[in-house]
Amino acid sequence: MVEGPGHGGESSIGLRRRRGGSIRPEMAAIVFDWDGTLVDTLPAILRANIEVLRHYGVPFDVARYRAAYTPDWRLMYRRLGVPDAAVEDAGARWLELFRATETILAPFPGVGPALEALAAAGHRMGLVTAGHRWVVEEQLHAFGVAALLPVRICGDDPVAPKPDPEPLREALAELEPGGDPRAAIYVGDAPDDMRMARTVGALGIGIVGTLGAAADLEAAGAGEVWGSVVEWVAAYLAPEPAADMSASVAESAR
Repeated sequence: MVEGPGHGGESSIGLRRRRGGSIRPEMAAIVFDWDGTLVDTLPAILRANIEVLRHYGVPFDVARYRAAYTPDWRLMYRRLGVPDAAVEDAGARWLELFRATETILAPFPGVGPALEALAAAGHRMGLVTAGHRWVVEEQLHAFGVAALLPVRICGDDPVAPKPDPEPLREALAELEPGGDPRAAIYVGDAPDDMRMARTVGALGIGIVGTLGAAADLEAAGAGEVWGSVVEWVAAYLAPEPAADMSASVAESAR
């Protein structure tokens, strides 16, 4: 884990690093990415892309996906070599193929209880995802987490795609009208997720996966990097050690 810009020193709001734990904004609004962060959808996404791109004679594998990835799927397909005239048809075909795999999708183990623990601790939560709303809404309800993530900004909403800050700013405005984004957290698995959080001023929590190794997430502005959402939530909600609490009290009394 590393400290990111805007998340340490006098400019941060209510942040403290705890020994063995996580930076903790008090009662923060927490916004998550969906695919690859909370839900194990990337294998299905890759399979659908392989099928679509094979039709256009475009080579595709995990390395090419990572190199070309952007939440703006039209731009990603152009980067990969899909002709401009075929991009919309390619996107429609991808949705058909991905929809056919939904019955085998599931959240990462422990995600539901982790979100419930955050809600029980008083945190307001939402989503900013590049996924299509009708797909994400179906999955949220199927996985039983819809009520825990009531604010949702999706890829087909009339907002700029990540890493533009607009989607995260809109989500935070709904979660905490008038709140300071420096007291918020965004959790995602892609470098563009961290760039968006950094631009807004929120603490970016990077989750290592297909789209981002630890070094990639840190370089993009992650304040912390973890192996999973469940691992991060456990550290984030862990009680502050007494020694750290004493130090915090002593510092506040100065």
